[in-house]
Amino acid sequence: MEITKVGVIGAGAIGAYFLWGMRELPREDICLIAKGERKERLIRNGIIINGERYDYPVKEPQEAGKVDLLLVATKYGALSSILKDAQAVVKEDTIVLSLLNGIDSEEIVGAAVGMGHMLYSLMRISAERKDNSIYFDDAVTMGLWFGEKGHAELTPRTHAVVDFFAKTTCKCTFKPDIITEMWYKYAINISRNLPQAVLGVGVGAYDDSEHVEFISHRLWDEVDTVARAKGITISPYGFAHSPRKNAHLSTLQDLMAGRHTEIDMFAGAMVRMGRELGIPVPYCEYTFHAIKALEEKNDGLFDYKGKDETPTYSK
Repeated sequence: MEITKVGVIGAGAIGAYFLWGMRELPREDICLIAKGERKERLIRNGIIINGERYDYPVKEPQEAGKVDLLLVATKYGALSSILKDAQAVVKEDTIVLSLLNGIDSEEIVGAAVGMGHMLYSLMRISAERKDNSIYFDDAVTMGLWFGEKGHAELTPRTHAVVDFFAKTTCKCTFKPDIITEMWYKYAINISRNLPQAVLGVGVGAYDDSEHVEFISHRLWDEVDTVARAKGITISPYGFAHSPRKNAHLSTLQDLMAGRHTEIDMFAGAMVRMGRELGIPVPYCEYTFHAIKALEEKNDGLFDYKGKDETPTYSK
């Protein structure tokens, strides 16, 4: 099996990383899949990665035709809107990688295109968006980790993925137990990404405040409990000190930019799984609602200025 034609849905930080890594391949083999205003914007503005513009063919799903490899790199909130697009470009032997954070996007995409197409994956990338540009640090980016559920050895499909990315500058690592790796990253996102977003502080808070560290640890414990109920064992809680104390992870980046976050994929999924399994997850539930409220604040829901200028006082 050989991968030649690649489709990419989503041109944020993750999609941009792969487009940057595939820059030396023939442009006719790589296609960005988009529709409407988004398509026009990508054609007009290109993709700015580390200060340099890259232009790729941008086509609607029916124009793109069938692909050998489909990379799904949208935000979680947009996932349902691209499922028909994914269906349109998948053929009998297409490999599909859903590159989102979290632990349930493969099932969502697989329900639309067929689980037989799916490989499981996670991304280890240090990136941020500034205005219309994506910046990532290749020196600390570990790239794509992927595998096939139930297969500790390379299969023809996973071998094809390794061989394809060997022709690029994308970092790609086959992981024999990709499901455990995904849950471990999920626990990191729940316990490190979310508390700093609620508080609006850099990651140094986990080192400098016993209270922030306490919240982080309790969130990790809830993920660990749910994972164990599903037969998955993740590593114990523990992190190295961050050299960049003011670093902002993705959820705080989204809130600061006025964007909606991926909280449904993080704490929202934990709340759902906890209810299904009968496992209380109070820290995740609180964090879910706190970040949803911060999104509402960004949306102007609590902008009461001018609605009632009468002051109120407690006695």
